[in-house]
Amino acid sequence: MKLTLFLCVLAGAACQLAASGVEQPEWGVFFSEQDAVGTLVVLDQRTDDARLLVFNQERAAKRFSPASTFKIPHTLFALDAGVLKDRSQVFKWDGVERSFAGHNRDQDLRSAMRYSALWVYQGFAQAIGDDKAQQYLQQLNYGNADITLDQGDYWVDGHLAISAYEQIAFLQQLYRNELPFSQEHQQLVKELIMLESGPHWILRAKTGWQGQYGWWVGWVEWPSGPVFFALNIDTPNRMADLAKREQITRTILRSLDALPALE
Repeated sequence: MKLTLFLCVLAGAACQLAASGVEQPEWGVFFSEQDAVGTLVVLDQRTDDARLLVFNQERAAKRFSPASTFKIPHTLFALDAGVLKDRSQVFKWDGVERSFAGHNRDQDLRSAMRYSALWVYQGFAQAIGDDKAQQYLQQLNYGNADITLDQGDYWVDGHLAISAYEQIAFLQQLYRNELPFSQEHQQLVKELIMLESGPHWILRAKTGWQGQYGWWVGWVEWPSGPVFFALNIDTPNRMADLAKREQITRTILRSLDALPALE
């Protein structure tokens, strides 16, 4: 009964978000300045009258491969399945040179998350197994919960897909420790995705890149409440476009006073 209720809550939350978003056409200038095509959803819960602000509502409801944003739930899967012993566990580099320099070294859980070390999570996927992964995805009602694929990794190359609205709904549950995992594991994952902080705020976020498009999802914690965000953009110039994910999102968050202004 508890699991069924959770699934209904998460699915319903995404549907409710999609129905209540207020289009922000003025944000188009921030995308145009970066020569980017995409969407951004911001859920501002710093007041009782929460605001859901959206640029490109049609795209916000469209599902895309989660790519490395999937490392957030994937870490929960690995912790729950016992694949991860603890936060200090070291994963020995296999000696294979990869295109991202940060991947070519031993990793711990924090560095694997920060540098999106794909090979570490490929090991998790192998240890967890497809059947267990499918079960976890269905428990979370995560996007389309489809791990089928022809080749590669199901969260990058397969059919698994999630929308920006669904990313926000998932992150809300994590923020509240309401996912069907232990509170200890949820707290650990939140620590792993912490990027920056100030006297009164904390930024927690994760990037993702599938090749054709990229994500930046997370939230900013304030004493008055969180501000959730989920952006995805096309990346026709591949790696040359990756910095645009944060640049666009940070500019818009600053315009909402959801991140401190640049000094």
